Amino acid sequence: MKYQSLAVIFIIIILPISMILTAYVQNQVKTIELQTSYDTKLTNATHDALNAFQLNAINSSTSDLANSKIRDIEASVNTFFNSMATHFNMAGYNKDILQEYVPALVYTMYDGFYIYSPFTNTLDAEDEGTSYYNGQRVYGLKPYIFYSARYNTGNVDVVITYSLDNYITVQGTIGGNPVDRSGYLLDNIGGTDISRTYRGVPITSSETLTEDVKVTNTDGTIQQFDNCTYVKINGVKYYKDPTGTWFSILNGERYNQGTSFKEQNDAALRYYNEASDFTSWVRSNLNDLRSSDAVDTVTGDRIETTADYYIFRTDSNKSIEDNDSNFNEHRRAIIRYSIEKNLSIAIANYNNYTDVTTDFQMPELLEYEWDKIINNISIISFMQGLSIGGKIYNGYTIVTNTESEEVVSTDSIYIRTSDGQYHKAADTDIGTNITGANLNTDFERKTVTNGEQTLYYYPHEELGCYSSIVSQTNVEVTNNIYEYMADKYGDNPTLVSSYFTALGRERYSMYRTHNNPEEELSKFEVASP
Repeated sequence: MKYQSLAVIFIIIILPISMILTAYVQNQVKTIELQTSYDTKLTNATHDALNAFQLNAINSSTSDLANSKIRDIEASVNTFFNSMATHFNMAGYNKDILQEYVPALVYTMYDGFYIYSPFTNTLDAEDEGTSYYNGQRVYGLKPYIFYSARYNTGNVDVVITYSLDNYITVQGTIGGNPVDRSGYLLDNIGGTDISRTYRGVPITSSETLTEDVKVTNTDGTIQQFDNCTYVKINGVKYYKDPTGTWFSILNGERYNQGTSFKEQNDAALRYYNEASDFTSWVRSNLNDLRSSDAVDTVTGDRIETTADYYIFRTDSNKSIEDNDSNFNEHRRAIIRYSIEKNLSIAIANYNNYTDVTTDFQMPELLEYEWDKIINNISIISFMQGLSIGGKIYNGYTIVTNTESEEVVSTDSIYIRTSDGQYHKAADTDIGTNITGANLNTDFERKTVTNGEQTLYYYPHEELGCYSSIVSQTNVEVTNNIYEYMADKYGDNPTLVSSYFTALGRERYSMYRTHNNPEEELSKFEVASP
């Protein structure tokens, strides 16, 4: 056979194959480009949702309350879908269409989480109306789900609710007697009720706190108070004006109080006192609870099927608040189980609510992603079912919120210095000229409006240290901030004492649904003459 004939045969065979391979490669490249583009759009929309939630929470004096929290989350959800519609507009998708491809949004909070997904209304006839009826498909927030587990062993039958830190709530019966107690779990507390130490570091027993504040008066005028004395009780700040009148702020408006408060507040001291008492009570009553005793509060299924260790017992090598303690290992397991189980059900059930021909399934989150979720308030968004050429898109994004008054993490305390800056507590160049320590949200810009004008202000005048707050090049990476601080005490005692005092004060001052507001206020009120 002539070479010309072989060449023709070769071209006839190879040309179609090369064309098919070229088309396949181009299709794969387009698929990857679309997947990257959709990932970016989903991430941007989730960031927008978190920013909206954070902005509303920082500028709302009621953001910790349940109804206000739901309001802020619903506004955040609307921001998410509006952002998605904007980003996908060029691809021909609007908000209503995109909602068909979002099986769930998850908002993890301090001691539980919300899932935004479709559900079926179950209403009695007398509860039905023009807007809501029995059997109606509704896309909205499902009831709040706590990070809880049940323990029923021996004479103990309790449900323990965990949180994003070492605060727990115990409800049930012990020895046949009802119990309902909450508190922080802490080791290494020394001293007495009037003079506490933590890890050998003295805790400031009383403080006078001040900040700048703008407020709308009853006559509609906006007034500013500089270095205004305040106390924070159950998530609400109470300020003392120059006339001696105490007032609170509700959504920017001033509300005078009918009582006075101690200017020298002892919230930090109370935090360590009550943590010491509560930890002792837990170890006296729940010392024999093991991780294998934890079961689902609804189904009774065991939660930890492989691990088996004592949850609350004293460990000579670790403190209960340490990140790698048995308690924290178990706490994280409960939180992960609660989210994973309920989210899997919500996504699987979404197949019953959408006309999209996709089998919606819970993706497998990576370990480092679970670490982000379990340690921070977060938004988890999912998008599935969109065609991106060679396959069906299945993406999710996790965005965490590190600046929230709902949770005071060990990284939430910023240190103020005399040079007019604020720093992360583990800043290696922080120096010894410490002027105080505050929650990170106290340095965020606030808004006040009277309907005609909107003004902005900062409660503290200090500016963020660039190498500490922005680039974080001078921040020590540590897995145990408690030990890190205790080791620093010899070189910089003011820093360490300020940090542990502020951490206790801010945690004690948080809003909690379990608190009795009147009882909390009475702890800081000054008796009438």
